[in-house]
Amino acid sequence: MSGFDKVVESYEEALAGLEDNMTVIAGGFGLCGIPENLIAQIRRQGTRGLTIVSNNCGTDEYGLGVLLVDKQIRKMVASYVGENALFEAQMMSGELEVELTPQGTLAEKMRAGGAGIPAFYTATGYGTPVGEGKEVREFNGRHYILEESIQGDFSIAKAWKADRYGNLVFRKTARNFNPMAVTAGRIAVVEVEEIVEVGALDPDEIHLPGIYVNRLIQGTFAKNIEQRTVRKA
Repeated sequence: MSGFDKVVESYEEALAGLEDNMTVIAGGFGLCGIPENLIAQIRRQGTRGLTIVSNNCGTDEYGLGVLLVDKQIRKMVASYVGENALFEAQMMSGELEVELTPQGTLAEKMRAGGAGIPAFYTATGYGTPVGEGKEVREFNGRHYILEESIQGDFSIAKAWKADRYGNLVFRKTARNFNPMAVTAGRIAVVEVEEIVEVGALDPDEIHLPGIYVNRLIQGTFAKNIEQRTVRKA
């Protein structure tokens, strides 16, 4: 295989270089499409003082929520607290610094960071606590606030399939924040369900090109569900 091969053989190798007090951008939405094995590796490594940027922080038992148990997260940048009582408790007690960010703004912060755009204007949050202290400009009679983009020391994400060069295919709603998260990390680590040889993927089915991916690993996934809802018999 050429030097373009992104595949690593262990989760230790996948997260080599991740240190205390770094910023990690994580894909996923709730427990859908989360890089659960990479999160588990962060817990095993015991990395602390982390700033985590993700839509939310999983649940008490799964996803990013497991990093709250031993207080490995110093700051959480997220759009909502969600189903995580521990997240709420640590936020209310002041143990965890939290920056709540509107969901669309958070997605654009990641996308802009990956595109090399330092900041952008959005109407979302103007006139609310979200906009306090931020630059305001008027365009076509409407007020907008300036939001800075986000880049992380690492990004962790989950895709469905990839070739060895890191070209990624996501599956249905599990795509969510994952593509933006990948692009916004200086070292982007992606775990997938299946790795195929280069040339096996139709170029038209690739959702994110491998140029954004630094490390790729194949894993197995539990795919837990936050709230299982079924019809009555």
